[in-house]
Amino acid sequence: QVQLVESGGGLVQPGGSLRLSCAASGSMFSINAMGWYRQAPGKQRELVAAIPSYGRINYADSVKGRFTISRDNAKNTWYLQMNSLKPEDTAVYYCNAVIRGLDYADRTYWGQGTQITVSS
Repeated sequence: QVQLVESGGGLVQPGGSLRLSCAASGSMFSINAMGWYRQAPGKQRELVAAIPSYGRINYADSVKGRFTISRDNAKNTWYLQMNSLKPEDTAVYYCNAVIRGLDYADRTYWGQGTQITVSS
């Protein structure tokens, strides 16, 4: 069974930085796409950043120039470096991945979510 485990959330002051990590474990053939989403209270879940199977990395307009998504293939882990954080970045952040199983079927997985609170 594939699992995604997130780490790195917490409370930070405006202008501060945090780095989230998401590690995939279990039996898998490959990780084809990965990303980060967030959901603020009363709002829909939205894409923050994604590394697609093909093409360029995508960022939400609201985080461009402040957030960076990266990956470490050897560790089946990807990261979200968040700089210049703003109160409006406060949300539960979820990692997401499309993973090809040993049966060659692609499935979408979600992390458990981690709270980011930006406040003074």
